[in-house]
Amino acid sequence: MKGIERTETGYQPLTALAQGFIAPALTPGGFAVDATLGNGQDCLFLAQGVAPNGLVFGFDIQVGAIDLTRQRLGPAGLESFVRLFHEGHERMGERLAGRYLGRIQAIMFNLGYLPGGDKGLVTRSDTTRQALDACDILLKPGGRLSILAYTGHPGGDCEADLVEKWLNGLDPARWRHETIRPESARRPPRLHCCERIRDRI
Repeated sequence: MKGIERTETGYQPLTALAQGFIAPALTPGGFAVDATLGNGQDCLFLAQGVAPNGLVFGFDIQVGAIDLTRQRLGPAGLESFVRLFHEGHERMGERLAGRYLGRIQAIMFNLGYLPGGDKGLVTRSDTTRQALDACDILLKPGGRLSILAYTGHPGGDCEADLVEKWLNGLDPARWRHETIRPESARRPPRLHCCERIRDRI
């Protein structure tokens, strides 16, 4: 799919690949979601893509992640284009399904724990499944979804397997997706790049 590019030495870092895949879906004035704020890099990237006049909705259960995100957005002058929720990504559908139903251009997930934070605080399969189900009603046709699932922590493999099961259950007439796994890592993360082709029939 467009946005997934190899270099001469192999794939780019998965975080860069995810952003490269998402970028063509973003337009000024659009709407996007960072489902797991983490260190704020994806939120900054999304805000740059929808500004001016667009909005990014960011979710995280950790105050530290929200603070880190604000620290990135402020110097870039992009804080006004972002709404941050101190809530888990399972609340995404509840928060956005009204006005933004079928209007979201892009949604990004980084599943695991906050880099440099408490490794005991991780995303979970049950709440991640709720968030993924919300993607099916929020994304517009042509919208893109990236899911970077890390597997090196307790429960990571199970959550990553759940993501793949969810993806394999999608209607191929409405979705297309590709999975990338680095070959060198012992417990490699998995990057899933998905595009909404059309709305429900």
